[in-house]
Amino acid sequence: MPVFGPLYQGDERARAALAALLGALQSRHAGAVDAVLFYGSCLRSGDLHDGLVDLYVIVRDYRGAHRTRRAAAANRALAPNVYYLQTGTANGTVRCKYAVLSMADLERGVSRNWFESYIWGRFCQPVAIAHHRDETTLERVRAALRTATITFLDRALPAIAASGTVASLWTDALALSYATELRAESGKRSGTLVAMGAEYFSSATREAAAALRWPLAIDGERYSATIPPAQRRAAAFAWGLRRVQGKLLSVARLLKALLTFEGGFDYIAWKLERHSGRPVVIPPRVRKYPLIFVWGLMWRLYREGILR
Repeated sequence: MPVFGPLYQGDERARAALAALLGALQSRHAGAVDAVLFYGSCLRSGDLHDGLVDLYVIVRDYRGAHRTRRAAAANRALAPNVYYLQTGTANGTVRCKYAVLSMADLERGVSRNWFESYIWGRFCQPVAIAHHRDETTLERVRAALRTATITFLDRALPAIAASGTVASLWTDALALSYATELRAESGKRSGTLVAMGAEYFSSATREAAAALRWPLAIDGERYSATIPPAQRRAAAFAWGLRRVQGKLLSVARLLKALLTFEGGFDYIAWKLERHSGRPVVIPPRVRKYPLIFVWGLMWRLYREGILR
């Protein structure tokens, strides 16, 4: 089984749930779907009926994938657009949150030429391929996932300890990426994810090592990286910029979601409550006039530590 982009292998119940979602996605996006990538908590647990299934829908182009020009323009201007979908199965309702990204934006966003960590920081993590149009698409997606890991490690290694365990490498590196976004998860989230995906992160490091810009030696489950001091200083500065850039873009994507994501406020409240363990109430005036009053709500959530 390939390290990057294995085909999804779930039990019969999970496959049936995923097939129902895929059928609904193809119908909603007019056959423009090239691939569907499955990640997140439901992939780890194998239970697609518990919580929200997290998917990335890779499309040929935004105009063909959307019903309106406004939605396509929003996706093109600040990808991805995020949507909610639910459908019935013999085992009950299955729900998903999915992001729409073009193949071109996927390949651009994982490359070494892309500064922002949003895409390469997400696709360096465990991902299964739930659908692919053809073998050419499959190979392009797998190549993009491998490139995401190479880019991520190239950017992270100069900003973390020169040696340690492979688990500590990924824990510290993912923490860098998470710090560039507004997130509800605790600071221990990266360590938990690495522990749950230990086999993947170990294999991905070995697969990517030869392609990295920096000499990376792996001995068992330990690593050591040889990186010049000047590059370490440059990396620290770059990650500082990414934190500022990422927070601002997180706000922009959140505001865009309020306009393009049906039920967006309810989803955001559910997500924040699930990760923070604290109730989140959306005031009526925020629902009615989001672009005016959402700023105060976000500032309050940030001060209370619900958004980080």
